[in-house]
Amino acid sequence: MTSGSQTDHETPSDPVGFDKHDHADCINTAVAAAEAHCANNGLRFTPVRRKALEILLQEHRALGAYETLDRLRDAGFGSQPPVAYRALEFLVANGFAHKIERLNAFVACAHPGASHSPAFMICRVCDSVAEAQSAPARGSLGEAARATGFQIERTVVEAVGLCPACAENAAP
Repeated sequence: MTSGSQTDHETPSDPVGFDKHDHADCINTAVAAAEAHCANNGLRFTPVRRKALEILLQEHRALGAYETLDRLRDAGFGSQPPVAYRALEFLVANGFAHKIERLNAFVACAHPGASHSPAFMICRVCDSVAEAQSAPARGSLGEAARATGFQIERTVVEAVGLCPACAENAAP
């Protein structure tokens, strides 16, 4: 997950997830942004959708649908898989969360409301996830697409490695 608020020095290209920040503010800002987006676009931000977002915001790591479902059930929501899947699909469709394909899991968006092509750095030890901006249309992928006449509509960039904390712990 990701920091929801942007400071004056933070742009959508700044990686978010491994840095130190006010996590309570992170959660409150992201939920407020989701509420405002839904209100402005006539979308229903139901209690289960709100709770699913809060669950994703609690940690900066990707959560699977069943782990999300377990937490929703513990919070008093339904225990059937469609409860979690519908909430997660809504969050992804509206830019509040992303699906991490490699992990078949979900993470809250670091830059909700911003038009961006995210790149994810996934720690192979602790599963924490940082989100940064990528520019695939300007790089070699974009060049290859242009050379073949292909129009890129969506990319998923996922890098696996060690987060700063796990790299420090692994250092000799």
